[in-house]
Amino acid sequence: MHGLKIAMLAAFLSGSAVALAAETAIKQKGKLFTPNEVSVKKGDTLMFVNDDNITHNVYSASAGNQFNLGAIAPGNSTPVTFKNSGNVDILCAIHPSMKMSLKVAD
Repeated sequence: MHGLKIAMLAAFLSGSAVALAAETAIKQKGKLFTPNEVSVKKGDTLMFVNDDNITHNVYSASAGNQFNLGAIAPGNSTPVTFKNSGNVDILCAIHPSMKMSLKVAD
């Protein structure tokens, strides 16, 4: 953390902008994603948190933002960082009714 403070101070003193990526928690409970619609910027991370009592398998087949987290057991969480802009459909491979929409902006 000390190194981050020094880097931010150096950037500030040199007139450079410092942009830190954001992290947003997406909860999985009751076979739902909450929230189920999210907007982020490129470089931001979604943390998929399984607050349910069953396993989920979060994935996306959307061009440029494909991923498959595999089985996420109850009580576990897994991050995904989005590097490409566009609309992303996120689903659960185990529970087809679980759907969420993500917009990744430049």
